Amino acid sequence: MNLRIRRDENGNPKKSPFSVQMDLSKFNSAMFEKASDEEKSQQDVMSESTTFFKDGMRKLFKNPLAVGSIIVLSLILLLIIFAPLFVPYRYEEILSVNGVRDKGAKNLAPFTYSKLEQQYIEAGGTRFPHIFGTDEQCRDYFIRVIYGTRVSLVVGFFASIIVLIIGMLYGSISGYLGGKVDLVMMRIVDIIYSLPDMLIIILLSVVLQTILQFTPGSFLDSLGTNMISLFIVFGLLYWVGMARLIRGQILSIKQNEYILAAKSIGAPTGRIITRHILPNCLSVIIISTALQIPSAIFTESYLSFVGLGVQAPMPSLGSLANSARGGLQSNSYKLLFPALMICLIVLSFNLLGDGLRDAFDPKLRK
Repeated sequence: MNLRIRRDENGNPKKSPFSVQMDLSKFNSAMFEKASDEEKSQQDVMSESTTFFKDGMRKLFKNPLAVGSIIVLSLILLLIIFAPLFVPYRYEEILSVNGVRDKGAKNLAPFTYSKLEQQYIEAGGTRFPHIFGTDEQCRDYFIRVIYGTRVSLVVGFFASIIVLIIGMLYGSISGYLGGKVDLVMMRIVDIIYSLPDMLIIILLSVVLQTILQFTPGSFLDSLGTNMISLFIVFGLLYWVGMARLIRGQILSIKQNEYILAAKSIGAPTGRIITRHILPNCLSVIIISTALQIPSAIFTESYLSFVGLGVQAPMPSLGSLANSARGGLQSNSYKLLFPALMICLIVLSFNLLGDGLRDAFDPKLRK
């Protein structure tokens, strides 16, 4: 069936007398003005679609202190990864020239050579400079600081992962189940809070020395029982703060309607926690983990300083600072290098943690 459209003398479709449509023939161009740029921008109500993580990272990179911390940590990571590839010395190597032990290479200043090394260079040989000098055992101090930084960072990362896993599981179960289960689990946390961590580390070190037997030359043997006991203590004691934070978040999140909807359709408890609750605790998890790393590094450095850290000759920043303490009057610069590295790492992680809190915490967003 063909429909015929009725038009007026100008060719425009005729408007029905009962229509509310505007009759454009009665208006001219002088009655309308183009919208300004400000009026157009008022129409842009919806922002660009993004995710929680992308939005948080965008806010993080606007924080100059956080960006500076990321740059410093990246430079330190690149240094400890690639420096051993170019420096020909090992952290336990006692300096020698042509197979002869160089007894004169003791407590050398930075970028200096011993008499035996100078004779070797004058004879046409090449010798890599001692950037930080040498220690009292005639070992290159730069490579020992590099490996000490490696050990401290590895301890910090692994301790944070242990704290994150145990604290997240424990806090999730306690906060979600609630009631008597939460009461009992939180009392266990209170008991653990009261335990002296230093005393437990000492006791574990003494006990594990007689129980643990490692393959000679292995990585665990180089770390020693003191460092293994440190990891165990982190797994036993230091997760309680993370567990309390996650429990508090879950107690408020589980009252929301979408949790009730998930329960009503028969979703299992594990799925509700992993898919609906923990993603909403992501900001607390990221911030707490970032702040736990410098705390673990400082604890390891302190324990190594008092002799409860890694086993010699494996260095750590704390053990290097302890060994340099005896020569403060003659070689005070040796304490500067490990102490400066500890300060840079701890300060950078603390500033990065503050930046993550400002970027990911919904309560601090404008």
